[in-house]
Amino acid sequence: MIPWLAPGQPFPPVEEAFVEPNGLLAAGADLHPSTLLEAYRQGIFPWYSPSEPILWWSPDPRLVIEPRKVHVSRRMTRTLRQPWEITLDRCFDRVVDECAAPRPGQAGTWITREMKRAYRQMHRLGHAHSLEVWRDGELVGGIYGIAIGRAFFGESMFRRRRDCSKVALISLCQWLALHEFGLLDCQVESAHLLTLGAVNLPRRKFCERIAALTALEGPAGDWQALARPIQWAPFFS
Repeated sequence: MIPWLAPGQPFPPVEEAFVEPNGLLAAGADLHPSTLLEAYRQGIFPWYSPSEPILWWSPDPRLVIEPRKVHVSRRMTRTLRQPWEITLDRCFDRVVDECAAPRPGQAGTWITREMKRAYRQMHRLGHAHSLEVWRDGELVGGIYGIAIGRAFFGESMFRRRRDCSKVALISLCQWLALHEFGLLDCQVESAHLLTLGAVNLPRRKFCERIAALTALEGPAGDWQALARPIQWAPFFS
């Protein structure tokens, strides 16, 4: 039976997560900032539907991208050289709303109103960040997630035009690499992310990497204040 957590109760060891469904660890608790930060530091994240209680996951293996090793194809190199405008933390709430909007053929979203409130609070506290992609003054893509130390935990991304989510992810990897982040957590495998250089790590190794990276000091507060215009440069392998 899945453990049911009261608010403030510690998470079970990630090794106790279910094999099927892969990574289901616990239910309950809350989405308070201290709960979320402790979860991410242990390699755990919330993911549930509106009709469900809060569910906590730690899948094995874990999909990650090392920022300097993001793969950029020749076609994407040409795409990246188009006149995009890339910003950080300019409109976090709007990026979350865009990510939460149902896709064509999708009945609903896992980004519930409760989740939106929680991550907006995390943003106000300086833990959650967004990267925005603009074209001709229009917001056409973006990504948001949680930063702890030198680890970034990607939550969701969206696109309004072809390749805009790839532009967002590659631009985020560039910024993370420049600021010495060691890992971008992508949670679970997808064919789309594998084409960008994502790899699967055994959960044990992932948790070891995360423990070391989250213990480091990282950029704090509003990243908009730290940002200079991001222009893609082909220094990735």
